[in-house]
Amino acid sequence: MSHRQVPRTGRILATLTTVVACSAGLLASTGPASAAPDAHRTAVRPGTAAEAAADASEGAGHGAGAYPNLAPRPPMGWNNWSYYTCNVNEKVVLDNARALARSGLADRGYDTVTIDDCWMAKQRGPQAELVADPAKFPHGMAYVGRELHRLGLKFGIYEDVGTLTCGKYPGSYGHFEQDARQFAGWGVDYLKADGCNVPRPAGRTKEQSYRDVYEQQSRALEATGRPITFSVSAPAYFQFDGDSVWHRVIDWSAKLGNLWRGGRDIALEQQSPATKWSSILYNFRYNAKLDGLQRPGRWNDPDFLLVGDSGLSRHEMQSQMSLWAMMAAPLISSTNLAELSPEAREVLGNRAIIAVDQDPLGRQGVVIAQDDGFTVMSKRLRNGDRAVALFNSGDTPRTLSTTAEAAGLPEASSYWLRNLVTGRGRHSDGRIAARVPAHGTVLYRITARS
Repeated sequence: MSHRQVPRTGRILATLTTVVACSAGLLASTGPASAAPDAHRTAVRPGTAAEAAADASEGAGHGAGAYPNLAPRPPMGWNNWSYYTCNVNEKVVLDNARALARSGLADRGYDTVTIDDCWMAKQRGPQAELVADPAKFPHGMAYVGRELHRLGLKFGIYEDVGTLTCGKYPGSYGHFEQDARQFAGWGVDYLKADGCNVPRPAGRTKEQSYRDVYEQQSRALEATGRPITFSVSAPAYFQFDGDSVWHRVIDWSAKLGNLWRGGRDIALEQQSPATKWSSILYNFRYNAKLDGLQRPGRWNDPDFLLVGDSGLSRHEMQSQMSLWAMMAAPLISSTNLAELSPEAREVLGNRAIIAVDQDPLGRQGVVIAQDDGFTVMSKRLRNGDRAVALFNSGDTPRTLSTTAEAAGLPEASSYWLRNLVTGRGRHSDGRIAARVPAHGTVLYRITARS
């Protein structure tokens, strides 16, 4: 199987053994050239005039003809894929939706429940309509949508712009308008459109073929008159095709939708803790270099949160949550919420860290220092504060530090550092430092004091 063509690891693999073997190869592989620091953009360094200019330009809109901005802040919610894969059904979805509401996580922003691949029957109906698998969803998808809305949640669904989904179920190719009307009729609020099995007509390049079908999907959704947030998977299929092509794909994906997938599929629940951690590291390092390609309302998506997944340590869960917040990434949990541990619920529900992710300025954090064992990031927040993450990716504790100046803070007589995990604060003369455990992240919100 070619991972260049089918990056949705595990969707069409016959056995878990194959999944593990393939994923191990992916995680050991070298990232794309564009993932290297500053290889793809002119860096917008913290505290510079260029950063202020970027802030000003981002409020000017996204151009005529662009897909409506239906995600002014990074989407939040739950998706079944990483934990349940194709073992999805009505009970799984509604049990997790109820847990989302009952736990209080919905009130903290996790408001969209998305059903991923394998939800439908293998054949379309007599009018070429999509049909929910009657064994998995006996009451149909409109019923699921009503139940989610009754809980105060939004309804997300998965399809593919190709002839078949990655799991070999009917794709939307040739049926974009019909499927969009059907989704709108079911009350769908969010569509995740994958890119497996996309035909390449004669005389069309791979990029042209993908753009054609995603344009058709985008127009069809908009034509329904229902606001449906659109998640585009096109960039995931071009990340090794050369920087110039890949950047173009992200550019038109940002015009056609609200967010786009990059990197690889995050690890599955059945995989080892080491594989899960390597998967988090891979997608973080990949996505952290894309700050120049993201803007408010058009989000880089490094895939699901594994917080609560079996095998991850508290430090690893906290790191993923903190780093995703620093990157202004969508916060989409993929675990069994009905069995969420108290510590996992605390990590997912941390209001202060969610506020960093959801900050109205909508800036992705910038890497200001990095080597093989650590990363330091700074993120500008709307009120002038900075969020600073000290991430120790190594296997032993270490002290990490930076300065207020390097983080882009203005000169001040002192700085107030609030640890967003512990809630404790302290004054500083400008040095930002912490002893960080292995695989851990210390996340500060820093205010300049006159």
